[in-house]
Formats: sequence, structure tokens, C-alpha cells
Amino acid sequence: MDNSWQPARPGDSVKDVDTPALLLDLDRFERNLERLMQAVGSRVRVRPHAKSHKCVQIALRQMAAGCIGVCVQKTSEAAAMLAGGVHDVLITNEVVGARKLERLAALARQYPQARLGTCVDNLDVARQLVRLVESQGGRLDVYIELDVGQGRCGVAAPADVVPLAKAIVACGRLTFMGLHAYHGAAQHRRGVAERRAAVEHATVRAAAARAALRASSLPCEIITGGGTGTFLYEAQGGVYAEVQPGSFALMDIDYARNEPDPQLPRFEQALTILTSVTSVHSNEGHGRITLDAGLKAFSTDSGLPVPAFDGWQIRSVSDEHTVLHRIADGPPVAIGDKALLIPSHCDPTVNLHDWIVATRGGQVEAAWRVDARGAVF
Repeated sequence: MDNSWQPARPGDSVKDVDTPALLLDLDRFERNLERLMQAVGSRVRVRPHAKSHKCVQIALRQMAAGCIGVCVQKTSEAAAMLAGGVHDVLITNEVVGARKLERLAALARQYPQARLGTCVDNLDVARQLVRLVESQGGRLDVYIELDVGQGRCGVAAPADVVPLAKAIVACGRLTFMGLHAYHGAAQHRRGVAERRAAVEHATVRAAAARAALRASSLPCEIITGGGTGTFLYEAQGGVYAEVQPGSFALMDIDYARNEPDPQLPRFEQALTILTSVTSVHSNEGHGRITLDAGLKAFSTDSGLPVPAFDGWQIRSVSDEHTVLHRIADGPPVAIGDKALLIPSHCDPTVNLHDWIVATRGGQVEAAWRVDARGAVF
């Protein structure tokens, strides 16, 4: 594999970018970040989720704007962020298994000036983590994950946080930070009332868990959670001290399907997939074009991408191709033309690419590595 290849160089015109490629409109990205920080204000800390973009350069720009660090989902994602100079990383997931726990402890030792955190929801795993850091060194922040409605990970009852917290506090090399109370399913509930109700439920459970900790004279500095669809509800509720929106920086079709809430900022679609027209047929009455991007260039778990141009509709997708049929009059299309698609789900789409091409005003400003691409361990 030629590791020196990249789809574009600074100064290139967008029309000259090799395809398929991920494009990030920097003006839109920067406005999205500014709107988020203005909406949150000084209410809570902001720790964007890097699983959306997996890119050190984006994470550093978010921190320069006032974010305290980033979230990741995997130990290997944390390694990529720490290696790139991101000095505060929280793994918002359980790290289970000897090899993963050893790698986590090794990262803590390798980056002693950085803050590295993880989540636990099981007493046996917490005890394994305690034994590991006590024997091998390093320091870690630890959060207890509370199930606030996702039905995925986390302790089931608010009172269950107490024995876990006691095990963590007893270890001098672990800093018990508080609770991870993220309701991922709430982000994509379409109605505003549904999203608000889900966050209210999560907030009540988080507050009850905090009360149980305090009743046992245990600390709870931070309750962290909230995503792109709900972050302001958590920020305004008086219980959360930190929010974790991720997709706001890029956006996608799935978030666009949510009913807008006038109280939340409107984030712009900053991420698109640049493709090339490789085949044109006009002898079928309605016309047909084929693009050079398919399932290996974008995710379809939240549906098909949407053309960012009028007059055409996607009819089929395969590994390396997308076929569109004409549905309305529009400008003529020729082989070699460039066409933009809007991804349906930004996170897994980004994970299919080595590069994000950062553009401004139709010109390439930079090409950034997707540093944590394939970091699933």
C-alpha cells in the first residue's frame, strides 16, 4: 500500500480532489463548533465525542475552542488521540479482558501528563483494574456507567453505584470522577417531546445515583452524558456537569430527520462524500448515471445517502458503485463530473476513509488523517 498517497493537497480545487473522498467544509464545521459553545456557555464542560470524526486535527481544534478533551469508545481510539497530543481522553465504554486492560494501564504509564479515563459497571472488572494499576503503575480516572434508559451497558439501579465506587476509591492510583449517564437512544428520537422526556428520565436516575454516593460519603465530581440531539437539555438540568456531543461537528441525514427544537442550535451539514460520474446513459427515458462510490465509501445502516444536488435519486448501491436515475429536469451530466452525497450516518462513514479533505470556498485547505480509522480494539 502506498502510504504517501492522499486524495488532495492544500491549494487544490475541490473539483480536482480524487474520489471517492470525504470533504469537510471548514466554514460550516467552525460555525457548528461556535454555535455549540455559545449554546452551552458556562453551564457545563464540553467533551466532544471523537468516535464521530476519529481525527486528531479535529479534536485539537475543538479543544482550542474551549472543549476540555474528547470522548472515545475504544482503547485503540484513545491511543491515537493521546499520540496526537490530545491530553484529556475519556473512554466512554467498559474495557474488559486482560489484554485490553493491560493496554489501558500501559497508556496511562506512557502518557503520565495526560488524563485518561474509563468506565466500569462491574465489580469484578473494577477489582481487576485496581490490581493492574497497583502492580504496574500509572493513574486513571474512573467513572461508573449508569443505565439511564439505553438498555445497553451500565449498572441497573442507582444504588448499585455504591459498592463499585468504594472499590475504586480504595485504590490510590484510581481517581473516582463520578458517573457516565449517557442516553444514546434519546439522540435519535424524532420528536422534541420524546427527546426531552428521555433526558428527564435519565436526569432523575443520575441524580438518584449521585444522592446514593453522597449518602455513603463518596465523591461524585462529574456526571457526564448528552449527545448532539439532547446536549442542551442535560446542560440546563442542573445535574450534568459535562456533555458529549459528537456528530454536531459533521452532521448527517439521520440527525436531519429529527424534529427541530428552536431552543437548540441548528447545525449545518459539514461532511459530504465527493464522487465522480463514471457512466452516463440517457436512452432509458429518464436517464441514469453511475458514481464511483458505494458501500466501501459510506455507511447505509441509517439508510441511503442523499444527493446534494437536485433532479436525481439513488436507485441502487453496491460495493463500488451508486446508480442514480433522473427524476426531474436539471443540468446535463457528463462523465468525469463531480457529485456530492450527504451521508446518512457520519460515524461509520468516516471509519471507511483514511483522509478527511478540509475545504474552504471551493479550495482544499488541508488533508487530515483519520487517525483512529479501524481502531476497534
